[in-house]
Amino acid sequence: MNSRDLQQADILQNRYGLRVAARLSAGSEQLPHDISERLRATREQAVAKRKQPVAVARLRTAPAVNYNGNTATLGFGDDVLGLWGRLASAALVVAMVAGLITIDLVQEDDRATEVAEVDAALLTDDLPPAAYADPGFLQFLKTAATQRAPSSATQ
Repeated sequence: MNSRDLQQADILQNRYGLRVAARLSAGSEQLPHDISERLRATREQAVAKRKQPVAVARLRTAPAVNYNGNTATLGFGDDVLGLWGRLASAALVVAMVAGLITIDLVQEDDRATEVAEVDAALLTDDLPPAAYADPGFLQFLKTAATQRAPSSATQ
Protein backbone atom coordinates (compact mmCIF):
# COMPACT_ATOMS: atom_id res chain seq x y z
CA MET A 1 0.00 0.00 0.00
CA ASN A 2 1.23 3.44 -0.72
CA SER A 3 0.65 6.52 1.41
CA ARG A 4 -2.37 7.60 -0.63
CA ASP A 5 -4.09 4.25 0.02
CA LEU A 6 -3.26 4.56 3.73
CA GLN A 7 -4.76 8.04 3.87
CA GLN A 8 -7.88 6.88 2.03
CA ALA A 9 -8.30 3.94 4.45
CA ASP A 10 -7.85 6.28 7.42
CA ILE A 11 -10.52 8.66 6.09
CA LEU A 12 -12.98 5.79 5.55
CA GLN A 13 -12.28 4.45 9.04
CA ASN A 14 -12.92 7.87 10.58
CA ARG A 15 -16.22 8.24 8.69
CA TYR A 16 -17.35 4.82 9.90
CA GLY A 17 -16.45 5.74 13.48
CA LEU A 18 -18.43 8.98 13.28
CA ARG A 19 -21.51 7.12 11.97
CA VAL A 20 -21.29 4.52 14.76
CA ALA A 21 -20.87 7.28 17.36
CA ALA A 22 -23.92 9.14 16.01
CA ARG A 23 -26.01 5.97 16.16
CA LEU A 24 -24.90 5.22 19.70
CA SER A 25 -25.56 8.79 20.81
CA ALA A 26 -29.07 8.68 19.37
CA GLY A 27 -29.88 5.47 21.25
CA SER A 28 -28.25 6.52 24.54
CA GLU A 29 -30.88 9.17 25.36
CA GLN A 30 -33.30 6.48 26.55
CA LEU A 31 -30.76 4.63 28.74
CA PRO A 32 -30.52 5.00 32.53
CA HIS A 33 -27.90 7.37 33.94
CA ASP A 34 -25.47 4.72 35.28
CA ILE A 35 -25.34 2.89 31.93
CA SER A 36 -24.83 6.12 30.00
CA GLU A 37 -21.92 7.03 32.34
CA ARG A 38 -20.27 3.65 31.75
CA LEU A 39 -20.71 4.13 27.98
CA ARG A 40 -19.19 7.62 28.21
CA ALA A 41 -16.16 6.29 30.11
CA THR A 42 -15.74 3.48 27.58
CA ARG A 43 -15.96 5.95 24.69
CA GLU A 44 -13.27 8.12 26.27
CA GLN A 45 -11.01 5.09 26.63
CA ALA A 46 -11.62 4.13 22.98
CA VAL A 47 -10.89 7.65 21.78
CA ALA A 48 -7.69 7.80 23.89
CA LYS A 49 -6.59 4.46 22.49
CA ARG A 50 -7.38 5.59 18.94
CA LYS A 51 -5.35 8.78 19.33
CA GLN A 52 -2.17 6.89 20.26
CA PRO A 53 0.34 7.45 17.50
CA VAL A 54 0.84 4.51 15.25
CA ALA A 55 3.88 4.05 13.05
CA VAL A 56 3.67 7.21 10.99
CA ALA A 57 4.75 6.82 7.40
CA ARG A 58 7.37 9.37 6.41
CA LEU A 59 6.24 11.12 3.29
CA ARG A 60 8.97 11.71 0.73
CA THR A 61 9.04 12.98 -2.77
CA ALA A 62 9.28 10.08 -5.18
CA PRO A 63 12.06 9.96 -7.76
CA ALA A 64 10.89 11.62 -10.93
CA VAL A 65 12.09 12.39 -14.42
CA ASN A 66 12.06 16.10 -15.21
CA TYR A 67 11.84 17.01 -18.87
CA ASN A 68 13.21 20.29 -20.14
CA GLY A 69 13.11 20.53 -23.92
CA ASN A 70 15.21 17.71 -25.36
CA THR A 71 16.91 16.83 -22.07
CA ALA A 72 15.75 14.77 -19.11
CA THR A 73 17.13 14.81 -15.58
CA LEU A 74 16.37 12.68 -12.55
CA GLY A 75 15.03 14.42 -9.48
CA PHE A 76 15.35 12.59 -6.16
CA GLY A 77 13.22 14.88 -4.03
CA ASP A 78 14.60 15.51 -0.57
CA ASP A 79 18.02 13.82 -0.99
CA VAL A 80 16.92 10.23 -0.41
CA LEU A 81 20.19 8.67 -1.56
CA GLY A 82 22.64 9.74 1.12
CA LEU A 83 26.38 9.06 0.96
CA TRP A 84 26.26 5.29 0.27
CA GLY A 85 23.55 5.69 -2.34
CA ARG A 86 25.61 8.29 -4.18
CA LEU A 87 28.73 6.09 -4.03
CA ALA A 88 26.77 3.10 -5.36
CA SER A 89 25.36 5.23 -8.19
CA ALA A 90 28.82 6.50 -9.08
CA ALA A 91 30.20 2.93 -9.07
CA LEU A 92 27.43 1.83 -11.44
CA VAL A 93 28.16 4.71 -13.81
CA VAL A 94 31.89 3.86 -13.78
CA ALA A 95 31.10 0.19 -14.48
CA MET A 96 28.81 1.16 -17.37
CA VAL A 97 31.44 3.44 -18.92
CA ALA A 98 34.11 0.73 -18.55
CA GLY A 99 31.79 -1.76 -20.24
CA LEU A 100 31.14 0.60 -23.15
CA ILE A 101 34.86 1.23 -23.61
CA THR A 102 35.53 -2.53 -23.56
CA ILE A 103 32.83 -3.16 -26.17
CA ASP A 104 34.30 -0.43 -28.40
CA LEU A 105 37.83 -1.88 -28.14
CA VAL A 106 36.63 -5.42 -28.92
CA GLN A 107 34.61 -4.28 -31.92
CA GLU A 108 37.50 -2.18 -33.22
CA ASP A 109 39.82 -5.19 -32.90
CA ASP A 110 37.29 -7.38 -34.75
CA ARG A 111 37.03 -4.83 -37.59
CA ALA A 112 40.81 -4.64 -37.88
CA THR A 113 41.02 -8.44 -38.03
CA GLU A 114 38.37 -8.60 -40.77
CA VAL A 115 40.14 -5.93 -42.83
CA ALA A 116 43.46 -7.75 -42.40
CA GLU A 117 41.89 -11.01 -43.61
CA VAL A 118 40.44 -9.30 -46.70
CA ASP A 119 43.78 -7.62 -47.43
CA ALA A 120 45.64 -10.90 -47.04
CA ALA A 121 43.18 -12.64 -49.39
CA LEU A 122 43.56 -9.87 -51.99
CA LEU A 123 47.35 -9.86 -51.83
CA THR A 124 47.76 -13.65 -51.97
CA ASP A 125 45.19 -14.13 -54.74
CA ASP A 126 46.23 -14.72 -58.38
CA LEU A 127 44.23 -11.70 -59.59
CA PRO A 128 45.57 -8.17 -59.24
CA PRO A 129 43.59 -5.88 -56.86
CA ALA A 130 42.55 -3.67 -59.82
CA ALA A 131 40.48 -6.58 -61.19
CA TYR A 132 38.14 -6.45 -58.21
CA ALA A 133 37.35 -2.79 -58.97
CA ASP A 134 36.47 -3.53 -62.61
CA PRO A 135 32.65 -3.68 -63.14
CA GLY A 136 33.14 -6.28 -65.89
CA PHE A 137 34.87 -8.60 -63.42
CA LEU A 138 31.79 -8.52 -61.17
CA GLN A 139 29.64 -9.49 -64.15
CA PHE A 140 32.14 -12.27 -64.99
CA LEU A 141 31.83 -13.66 -61.44
CA LYS A 142 28.01 -13.61 -61.65
CA THR A 143 27.89 -15.44 -65.00
CA ALA A 144 30.56 -17.91 -63.89
CA ALA A 145 28.53 -18.70 -60.77
CA THR A 146 25.34 -19.31 -62.80
CA GLN A 147 27.18 -21.49 -65.32
CA ARG A 148 28.72 -23.61 -62.55
CA ALA A 149 25.40 -24.09 -60.75
CA PRO A 150 23.68 -26.22 -63.53
CA SER A 151 26.84 -28.29 -64.08
CA SER A 152 27.18 -29.05 -60.38
CA ALA A 153 23.48 -30.01 -60.17
CA THR A 154 23.93 -32.73 -62.84
CA GLN A 155 26.81 -34.40 -61.00
